[in-house]
Amino acid sequence: MADRYWIIFFLVYSCLVRALDASAGDADPLYRDCVGQCEKTGCVGERCFPHCKFSSDGSYLDGPWYMQEPLYLRWKQWDCQSDCRYHCMLDREKERAELGHGPFKYHGKWPFRRLFGFQEPVSVALSALNLAMHFHGWLSFFILLYYKLPLKPDKRPYYDYTGLWHIYGLLSMNSWFWSAVFHSRDVDLTEKLDYSSAVALLGYSLLLAIVRSFSVRDEAARVMVAAPLVAFSTTHILYLNNYKMDYGWNMKVCVVMAVAQLLVWAIWAGVTRHPSRWKLWVVVVGGGLAMLLEIYDFPPYEGLVDAHALWHATTIPLTYVWWSFIKDDAEYRTSSLLKKVK
Repeated sequence: MADRYWIIFFLVYSCLVRALDASAGDADPLYRDCVGQCEKTGCVGERCFPHCKFSSDGSYLDGPWYMQEPLYLRWKQWDCQSDCRYHCMLDREKERAELGHGPFKYHGKWPFRRLFGFQEPVSVALSALNLAMHFHGWLSFFILLYYKLPLKPDKRPYYDYTGLWHIYGLLSMNSWFWSAVFHSRDVDLTEKLDYSSAVALLGYSLLLAIVRSFSVRDEAARVMVAAPLVAFSTTHILYLNNYKMDYGWNMKVCVVMAVAQLLVWAIWAGVTRHPSRWKLWVVVVGGGLAMLLEIYDFPPYEGLVDAHALWHATTIPLTYVWWSFIKDDAEYRTSSLLKKVK
């Protein structure tokens, strides 16, 4: 039974664990002095930033900072404060390394090195790969249903849960897209979109777990299941975006939805005779092993690859197994329904 609970972390880590604003690095007096001086002078050592030029009234001399950046960097919102923090962090970490000290977190994040303008390049790439895996899984699911399995006379699939899995695929791709954007550049907008997408996916996944596990095929019954879950998830997302980004409350909400989803899938996997139920257990065990990376939160190697990035890497094969189970379920249910028709 114990291994089943690891999947809680696998399902919700991305929407549960966010860093706190205060960290040891940004509490360092030398770092704070560096940032304060940079925001006044626009320079860190010999490096100066054009978007840190201010007039006497505090406005930018050359217009808004985003008009001074190259076009391909404007969307990233690198401003004076961001560049000051980044280069002061690099200088401070270099000094600490020379003294034999390990890295600190700054503003809740490990000291990453930018690469091609990306804040966490490896996590961005792995999020994009996860998105690609979900797209591949969803597309192969679509091809299986409409081109390989028998269709009803009205050209609709026999599989009862076709539309639900299509929505799941779209929500998954949306969530990983905003994960890539968020790791590319952590600002208020990208954070809210990443959180909102993760909560929406988690809430819908709970709905899907209930509907599939309990074989809810009647439309009215599905609406009764969906209504409270959709209403709650929507309200929670509106709360985070328009009232308060409460990390503690968001964690509690995600845990409750994840535990409920976990119990539903675990109970169903334990009682069903589904021929591909072993794939569910692969995801459970794989998610448990992946969580070890999150428990052992180590700083990024060469400023690029940290534990969270490796966790993103482990979800790629697990996504493949998950979509394989979904396709197997479509074949299994279609075969069962055709036998009943005959």
